[in-house]
Amino acid sequence: MKFTLGVALSQLDQLTELARTAEECGFSSIALPDSIFFSEQVAAEYPYTPDGQRFWTADTPWVDPLIAAAAMGAVTSRIRFYTQVLKLGPRSPVLLARQVGSVANLTGNRFGLGVGLGWTPEEFEWCGAPFTHKGTRADEAIQVLRLILGGGMVAHDGEHYGFGKLQMSPAPTAPVPIYVGGHSEAALRRAARLGDGWTSAMMRLRELRRTVARLAELLAEYGRADVPFEIQAVCVDRFGLDGYRQQAEAGVTDAVVVPWVLDGSGFDADLQSKKDSIRRFADEIVSAGV
Repeated sequence: MKFTLGVALSQLDQLTELARTAEECGFSSIALPDSIFFSEQVAAEYPYTPDGQRFWTADTPWVDPLIAAAAMGAVTSRIRFYTQVLKLGPRSPVLLARQVGSVANLTGNRFGLGVGLGWTPEEFEWCGAPFTHKGTRADEAIQVLRLILGGGMVAHDGEHYGFGKLQMSPAPTAPVPIYVGGHSEAALRRAARLGDGWTSAMMRLRELRRTVARLAELLAEYGRADVPFEIQAVCVDRFGLDGYRQQAEAGVTDAVVVPWVLDGSGFDADLQSKKDSIRRFADEIVSAGV
């Protein structure tokens, strides 16, 4: 099983040093969160907390994950980066293809795109995108991204997006993996049908087992049972060597962890404390080869 460092809610001036330390300690990847802006009022509940409330505030630090990947990639040589997850709904897939292709090239193909629909109507509306038909628009956006990132002169005439012949150069020299987030049946079907993997929000092991089993059924249904498929998980109730072994047995291929939260230092820990937490986690868990 691989280990990915989650850097959500970290101060921006910590990111490059955290990337260096994670690479030195054998982490596989860094997971980069996405929030376009903080709306004072929201017309929908946040889907991944029990009370539907956001667990961050207007002053919580966020950085565009694609810019963060480019900056962190510039100070590293091996570790990968992926968004977990970028809100696809409010964004133009044509413009996003330009950005993703740039990051993939600048990092030497060390970038993966984790996508979700987006949950707040304000982000859609104020970015000029409709909140309706989110699912079919996301399906088509993934197809547009793959088409453009594949290179060459391409055109598209779809239900929601259309453009004449265009080319973005240079195209990535390797396919950019696309991981699909979401816990609903529709999201799992999207991941199994269109994705190179599935990525979770916070879940308990029991829920993860059920979800992984359902994904296996769906992959078989879509004729993709033998296709490599990542299971990236944020499991909130299994830790330590035994806990990560249980996750691996459940089918998790990539555990997303925040070591400074696991050891009690908290999201607001200073940089040195976070680096120390990364090294302790690597010594105790990563080096054990779960």
